[in-house]
Formats: sequence, C-alpha cells, structure tokens
Amino acid sequence: MNYKRLFLPNSLLFITVVTKYRRPILIENISHLRKAFCIVKSKYTFDVEAIVVNQDHFHMIIAPKDIHSYPRIIANIKRTFTKLSKLKYALNENKESSVWQRRYWEHTIRNEKDLYRHIDYIHYNSVKHYGIVPRKWPFSSFHKFVEEGYYPIYWCNEGDKYQIENMNAE
Repeated sequence: MNYKRLFLPNSLLFITVVTKYRRPILIENISHLRKAFCIVKSKYTFDVEAIVVNQDHFHMIIAPKDIHSYPRIIANIKRTFTKLSKLKYALNENKESSVWQRRYWEHTIRNEKDLYRHIDYIHYNSVKHYGIVPRKWPFSSFHKFVEEGYYPIYWCNEGDKYQIENMNAE
C-alpha cells in the first residue's frame, strides 16, 4: 500500500495519536506529555490550536510553520514522551515502539466549517469516551476556548439541548 501525505503550505492539521494496544497511560503521565510538547516546540515551530488528551490517545489541531515538519513533530512528541516517562518499551523487528501505535491519523483542515467541526470533536471527546462534560475534563483546550468566547461554559452539558449526536472527525 502506498501511503501519501498531503503537504499544503499554511494548512492546519487534525492529528490523532494512539498508544499501542490502547494502553491507558497518558493521563497518569500527563506531566511527561506536557513536557514532551514543550521540548518539541523548542525544536520545531508550530502552534497547538486545540487539543484533548484521553487515557490512550490524543487529538489535536496543529499549525506547523513548515508543513513538511509535521511528521517529525509527531515522531518527536512520541519519542520524547517515551523517554521522559521511562515506560518500559522495546522496539520490534520493524523498529516499532511498544508504547505507541506506529501510524497516526492526520487530516488536512479544508475550510472554516471543517475546522469548527474538528474543534467541536476535540472538545466533545470527553463526553464520547467517558461521559464527562467538557467543563469537567481538565485535559483539553476547552477552557481556553471558553475564555476566548468561543463556547459557553456549559456547552454540551448534561441534559443540554446542544448535544452533538454521532459526531465523527473523519
């Protein structure tokens, strides 16, 4: 199978990164993940526009200064987190980590509507996976978006009329 990445200059990218076997290791190692992002941001120029971290995966929208750098950004986040967390890991014969799935999902944001749909998906993720409303999930950029006036604090709350049914990022 030939896999081709799309490199459109000045694009935003929706990325999903998943742990190997969906091991629930990210929240208990959140400080290492945050530090990994800081270290990688010191090497590459990119902004994290929106993010949610779950037990076994994270979703984010990034804006890399150099569009060709985003595969290296993801690889470095994964590698740096693994080193900082000191999780037991080994490389198999294909040099794949036992901490992370080999590949990650990426989607180039096409337009403003697509961007808003993916931002909503990111912030809805705690409801989708844990039944926890966004305002109660501390591992996302939801509160930043509330402060900026993008969402009301009770967006997607229990019993709220504004429920996002069948939301999918794909």
